[in-house]
Amino acid sequence: MSKSLNGKIALVAGATRNAGRGIAIELGAAGATVYITGRTAGGAKSPENRSESLEETAALIEAEGGTAVIAAVDHLDPAQVHALIQRIEAEQGRLDILVNAIFGGNSLLEWDKPIWEHDLEGGLQMLRLAVDTHLITAHHALPLMLRHPGSLLIELTDGTTAYNQDNYRVSTYFDLTKANCNRIAFTLGHEMKDKGGTAVALTPGWLRSEMMLESYEVTEENWRDALVKVPHFAISETTRYGGRAVAALAADPEVARFNQQSLDAGSLAQVYGFTDLDGSQPDAWRYLVEVQDPGKPADTTGYR
Repeated sequence: MSKSLNGKIALVAGATRNAGRGIAIELGAAGATVYITGRTAGGAKSPENRSESLEETAALIEAEGGTAVIAAVDHLDPAQVHALIQRIEAEQGRLDILVNAIFGGNSLLEWDKPIWEHDLEGGLQMLRLAVDTHLITAHHALPLMLRHPGSLLIELTDGTTAYNQDNYRVSTYFDLTKANCNRIAFTLGHEMKDKGGTAVALTPGWLRSEMMLESYEVTEENWRDALVKVPHFAISETTRYGGRAVAALAADPEVARFNQQSLDAGSLAQVYGFTDLDGSQPDAWRYLVEVQDPGKPADTTGYR
């Protein structure tokens, strides 16, 4: 694999599992030194009772020939985030790439419940986890990042601005978390551009995350068995696909052309030519609009 990011320093905030893990692996495989953060390290239990750990993510990065640095951090705590950035400054003297992939609110989701029925504290905590953490991390990281031109900040979200503006997403609280991430990228891009920095929002498609595979009682090896019950799952993608989108953006000397935009992995695959691990190029958000949402039968022809 091309080491297009040799010499680059990256921070993936929220790299324990899901898209954050896939992104960290691909940044490491492309040559970046990747600081990986989360709350599950050193034997600590996940607040969501998940088994994945930062140590596992580091091992996966190293298996691809990458360099990983583990940092157990609660990104709701400004002091911990400040200490992390000080550590990166002391050890590396720079930070080129920040991926805000923190969420950790899956256990708080209450599907299709109106706000007056949804648990209030759970909803507010979801916003803290998905919005406050991103703002706290950007606040502390950007002064170091902007010392050198070409810095890239990626807000990981679920759904593009165009898709989300016309579609209700699970609940008011979940909807707001994802809309906010898109908007954060827009505002940070405005503030970074005069200092040579770029910010974008990025959404993967239908992820075959650890939790999603478990919910369908399949593994990555036999994931197609889930199509019997969920035919549209045929458009799904690995977490590494979005990771390759991030690596491609980070290696692009003209990435500033995307500043402040809301992007998706499938569309970027057409720009940069990367594929998922199976060699396909799933275009999930176009598929949702043109096939799934209109109620058409599942058929990924022309979409992967």
